[in-house]
Amino acid sequence: PHPPNFTPVAAMALFGAAMLPDKRLALLAPLAALLLSDLFLGFYGWEGMASVYGATLLVGLLGYLALGRGRGGGPLRIVAASFGGSVVFFLVTNAACWWTGYPHTAEGLSLCFTLALPFFRNEALGTLLGTGVLFGGHALILRAQAAPRKRAAATPV
Repeated sequence: PHPPNFTPVAAMALFGAAMLPDKRLALLAPLAALLLSDLFLGFYGWEGMASVYGATLLVGLLGYLALGRGRGGGPLRIVAASFGGSVVFFLVTNAACWWTGYPHTAEGLSLCFTLALPFFRNEALGTLLGTGVLFGGHALILRAQAAPRKRAAATPV
């Protein structure tokens, strides 16, 4: 129903790392989403699954370092973390793909990563859209919650 790798899972990892107070839950929630989707879509080789789950965990850790710990998440920082997360995911998963399915040569590595570029584009766009929806939606909710308080504070008694 969507282009390959066009998913919000990495965005979920970034958002959870930035917003959830329980960092274990922030790191486990996207892994649970992956497991649920794998239950429906089907499992695949353990090497590939380990690289996808591991890369998703690394994206969550990147989100914690870039956006968590009270650092805030301005739009530029969120976009940078989104793109950085996509690069991490691309490098980890395609290194595993190269190791398990291509000759261990410079040519094999180059071929593997070149063939993976369309998947990188889709993953980066899915992550960027997902972060926009999650962080933007959160900001809109906070703004909507603050508006009645501002009006009440501005009303003379």
